Amino acid sequence: MAARCKPLAWFAAPLVCLTLAAPVQAEPEQLNTIKDVVLAIHRCWRPPPTDKAGPIDITVIVSFNREGAILGHPRISYESQEATDNDRIAYRIAVMETLQRCTPLPFTESLGGAVAGRPFAIPFRNKKYPPRSQEKRAWLLPKIL
Repeated sequence: MAARCKPLAWFAAPLVCLTLAAPVQAEPEQLNTIKDVVLAIHRCWRPPPTDKAGPIDITVIVSFNREGAILGHPRISYESQEATDNDRIAYRIAVMETLQRCTPLPFTESLGGAVAGRPFAIPFRNKKYPPRSQEKRAWLLPKIL
């Protein structure tokens, strides 16, 4: 009987190793600060393609419940003045898709209790700003004598 078990052990050992080496699905990292919430939403952000809309700034006001789901209806509170109607629509859709993709957020119990029902103003900055002039910052550079 011991002779029959030995070949079985040869086949069982690799199966056990493969099972232990399989990648484990990690739970999503829980969010514990307001900064974590904003960063998590920005990681989900997918602006519309540049051929569909020009770059603009847009801000959404949204509230969450204790479990990290959206509470009520998100509201756009700011859009760049120079944006066209098509730009505004494309960015509003992108913001709402971002919120749908990201929520519910994995709040810790303490953060969920602290932010439940409170409004977040989340800006999405997408404009290309000109680089700062080097002349204005030149006085900050250390001088070597």
